[in-house]
Amino acid sequence: QVQLVESGGGLVQAGGSLRLSCAASGSIFSILPMGWYRQAPGKQRELVARILSSGSTNYADSVKGRFTISRDNAKNTVYLQMNSLKPEDTAVYYCNAISIWGQGTQVTVSS
Repeated sequence: QVQLVESGGGLVQAGGSLRLSCAASGSIFSILPMGWYRQAPGKQRELVARILSSGSTNYADSVKGRFTISRDNAKNTVYLQMNSLKPEDTAVYYCNAISIWGQGTQVTVSS
């Protein structure tokens, strides 16, 4: 069974950058669509970015041009590079593969 472990969250000032990583166990990583979601306090969890096994990506409108999702199949890892961060990006960020979720990593952007 696939397990996901996120890292890279933290506190950053508005305009700053962070890179999140999600390390996956299991031999089928390379064929899985992978996604990053986030959930802010009092709000529903929402899709941030998604990457297919082909490398095709899609993004939420709110992060287009600022965030980049990528994957390294040799390392069983998916990344989320977040630039030009805004206070409204503050949330717990979760890695997802099919029905499997990581534990989440907190991202806090101060104004």
